[in-house]
Amino acid sequence: MGEIDFVPGPLDREATFYVAGHRGLVGSAIWRNLQTAGFAKVVGRTSAELDLKNRADVFSFFAETRPRYVVLAAAKVGGILANNTFPVDFLSENIRIQVNVMDAAREFGVDRLLFLGSSCIYPKLAEQPIREDALLTGHLEPTNDAYAIAKIAGILQVQAVRRQYGLPWISAMPTNLYGPGDNFSAEGSHVLPAMIRRYDEAARLGKDSVTNWGTGRPRREFLHVDDMAAACLHLMENYDGPDQVNVGTGSDVTIQELASIVADAVGYTGEIHWDTTKPDGTPQKLLDVSKLATAGWSSKIRLDDGIRGTVEWFRANADVIRS
Repeated sequence: MGEIDFVPGPLDREATFYVAGHRGLVGSAIWRNLQTAGFAKVVGRTSAELDLKNRADVFSFFAETRPRYVVLAAAKVGGILANNTFPVDFLSENIRIQVNVMDAAREFGVDRLLFLGSSCIYPKLAEQPIREDALLTGHLEPTNDAYAIAKIAGILQVQAVRRQYGLPWISAMPTNLYGPGDNFSAEGSHVLPAMIRRYDEAARLGKDSVTNWGTGRPRREFLHVDDMAAACLHLMENYDGPDQVNVGTGSDVTIQELASIVADAVGYTGEIHWDTTKPDGTPQKLLDVSKLATAGWSSKIRLDDGIRGTVEWFRANADVIRS
């Protein structure tokens, strides 16, 4: 069994740092943050350049680049509809990505790896706010249970590597993320980018009303992706332990309140309706961020400010975004 003798501290800015999934919402923010923080050798590969589901190719990449640090942000992600429609894809692809990257990272001596999960790993009816020790204490939300199981497997693999090989790898569980680089597609996006797209279109076309899924009563927590990127580097330099660390703001809003913020941000003034035949998902999902606070970090970007900035990015990049 491995023994971990590690004291967190500043990472070597000259070492090779691999961001898996560097073109995605989280990965691109982490890439920007690392460059701003002075890391000189940040590396990444697009999915066309390196298929992380291909084990041999992943091992060849690690043998060639020999990264000292890794953030595993690559994942197949989507909203309620996508998760509910394609559970096999979300389970199989994410497990293969995680196992290949972590096995290769262990084989080629990665010092410090941070695995990014999702708050959907916690039980649907977990006590709020959700503490890290709620993991595996109840049934998952059925609309995204396959994705959640894949992420739970990633957490357990990090813990197993710590026990068996003594490597100081860690896991972070972000709440709902948003910001530049998000997926704004009509069928595959999460609630906030989907709302931004829908309300922006309604404002441009002068529509009288917008209809959203569900009742609008569920409560959700939202963290700007640039805050998440800053938290990742902070944890890699200031935290070590087997338990995953929740990353969030510590506060939430109802989906109805979120809709009003988005409407204000895009300049939509029409009516807002709710299709109660569509699923709500989990009633509330607010993370307990006490462990994160103890590690010395808290979020900086207010929700209304972050949404306004995201709307600006969406409009400025309308011709190139994932739609």
